[in-house]
Amino acid sequence: MTVRIGVIGTGAIGRDHARRINQVLSGGTITALSDVNRASAEAVKADIAPDATVFDRGEDLIASTDVDAVLVTSWGATHEQYVLAAIAAGKPCFCEKPLATTAEGAKRIVDAEVAHGKRLVQVGFMRRYDEGYAALKKVVDGQIGAPIMVHAAHRNPFVPEAYTTPMAIHDTLIHEIDVFRWLLDDDYVSARVTFPRSCARSHAKLRDPQIVTLVTAKGTVIDTEIFVNCHYGYDIQCEVVGEDGVARLPEPMAIQTRLNATLQNPILTDWKDRFVASYDVELQDFLKAAAQGTASGPTSWDGYMAAVTSDACVQAQEAEGAMIAITYPDRPALYAQG
Repeated sequence: MTVRIGVIGTGAIGRDHARRINQVLSGGTITALSDVNRASAEAVKADIAPDATVFDRGEDLIASTDVDAVLVTSWGATHEQYVLAAIAAGKPCFCEKPLATTAEGAKRIVDAEVAHGKRLVQVGFMRRYDEGYAALKKVVDGQIGAPIMVHAAHRNPFVPEAYTTPMAIHDTLIHEIDVFRWLLDDDYVSARVTFPRSCARSHAKLRDPQIVTLVTAKGTVIDTEIFVNCHYGYDIQCEVVGEDGVARLPEPMAIQTRLNATLQNPILTDWKDRFVASYDVELQDFLKAAAQGTASGPTSWDGYMAAVTSDACVQAQEAEGAMIAITYPDRPALYAQG
């Protein structure tokens, strides 16, 4: 079965996902496009999906009989309304993070999906599909004993002037928040944020770097350095310390050179290059599940848990050094395996 896909939001990520589906992956085809900037959707139609219909409203795209499943890659504040519309229509939906811009919005999506009685939503937490993280999880699950500590870092070479302190949580740490829950098969109970001295490339609305400490229900302590003006490159690090050993996330493949009396390895500078392959894997997973009328991968519940944890981390930023408790409702049975 070829799944007919409608894409809502044809900016950079929507355009790239449309390209993947029509030119790289199997089992799907783009039949509908929508964007608040119609010219953007028309450009994707001309360049990538010539047979697609362009809709002025995302809701009309979702209702179309030519659409079997939906990709929501629009502005984050619109995600909730489109995901809820897809659930109401009974159509599988892939939603880029965030699932919603508030925990309450994410919970409304969870409640709607539970009421529907079947999984329909996959959230775009692509790190779960990264080859390096998959290899790390295999070792953590079976070789190093119970995890005691995690040491991690998320470093960007620079961020735009509009990037502010809370964005270090909602736009940057959000990936670690999800992938560590998956990696450890554990939930969080508290968060704390501390700030070293600000780096010279920071500005009045951004305290950079910062260190976020999360404690899990099983007692694992996770410290993550967020440094978004590190200058030297895009660098993702993760080390899990277990009772019997230590496991590290592998570095991206790179050619080591001995040149001009220097031994060196190149470091990536763009997050898209670091995780490009994982996008292919996650969307292929979505297409496979959508062909069966359902969804797989990260769930609405995962999106909700990430939102609740993010809110707690922002509270911890505002109360520097204080431990902020994180509480969640019971996990619905629908997501027992999610």
